[in-house]
Amino acid sequence: MKKRRRPRHSCRSAAGTAILAVIIILLVIAVRKADKAVRPIAAMQAEHIASASANEIIAGAVSDYLSENRFTYSDFAAVLYDSSGNAVSVEAVPYNINLVQSELTSAVNRRLADTKGSTEHIPIGSLTGSYMLIGKGPRLKLKVCPVGSADVRLTSSFTSAGVNQTCHRISAVVTASVRSSVPVYSFDTTVSFEFLLAESIIVGDVPDVSRYAWNSI
Repeated sequence: MKKRRRPRHSCRSAAGTAILAVIIILLVIAVRKADKAVRPIAAMQAEHIASASANEIIAGAVSDYLSENRFTYSDFAAVLYDSSGNAVSVEAVPYNINLVQSELTSAVNRRLADTKGSTEHIPIGSLTGSYMLIGKGPRLKLKVCPVGSADVRLTSSFTSAGVNQTCHRISAVVTASVRSSVPVYSFDTTVSFEFLLAESIIVGDVPDVSRYAWNSI
């Protein structure tokens, strides 16, 4: 009795399937390795561009607001002296502080909403991590847009300004969430910027701070 031989095409089909499976596995491994290498660099590039873009937008909003409102140190704080002329305490002006925080928050958020994002371009070579390829190759479009609302908080700090002198600075800290995306990747970044509102030199020892917690208004 003669044995039946398996058709040759079935063997070839099995071999082809095995080769295809190996190729797919190798491609998956290569893609994962490439993703692991490129993602941190892409995130760093995207964060840098998003931060610069947000800084330009927010700085413009703050600059316009301060130009319309010429604040002085006395708008935010008052230094109280004793009968000998020594500074004994710094009292905050909570009404103006809350008003500026509210108005500046609205101004910044309006500016962010009006921009509706911006577009930058990153050369593919800059994502490889190779110094030889930085700035080279086709450019990928990077989309930067605000996410949610910005937050504005007024803070103050006391620093030495010389012998027996203290500089009291009042600043606005603006924090915003920014999303940047390139093909395949998307990154969320929280950026924070500080803008000086007013300052004054206090002669003598650092006075007591009022109960309004000037170090974290």
